[in-house]
Amino acid sequence: MNAATLPPALQELHEFPVDIVDHQASGVLELCWQDGSTSRLAHGLLRARCRCAACEQAFRERGSHPEPQASVRLVAINLVSDKGLNLVFSDGHGRGIFPWAYLRGLGLSITS
Repeated sequence: MNAATLPPALQELHEFPVDIVDHQASGVLELCWQDGSTSRLAHGLLRARCRCAACEQAFRERGSHPEPQASVRLVAINLVSDKGLNLVFSDGHGRGIFPWAYLRGLGLSITS
């Protein structure tokens, strides 16, 4: 997926990737941002940090996110208008929407 597949209005914003590469073998989603930086997010981490209502409720009840599972893989990546991505995981979970700013922040949090 690259910037050419994004809506024109989204292509003008700063907070979106210009390229998205899913590395299935290593279980990493790579997002290349307009400023030249790159976020490499493990599929298991993305699953553990899902922000759908059910996952957010579980986080509030437990007080922490679940441990990322290395065996989890992405099975689908869906563009959600100009908002971000809907990610579908090998464990059947696919309800969360991952806004661009959230993905960018998640990438920054694991590199700092």
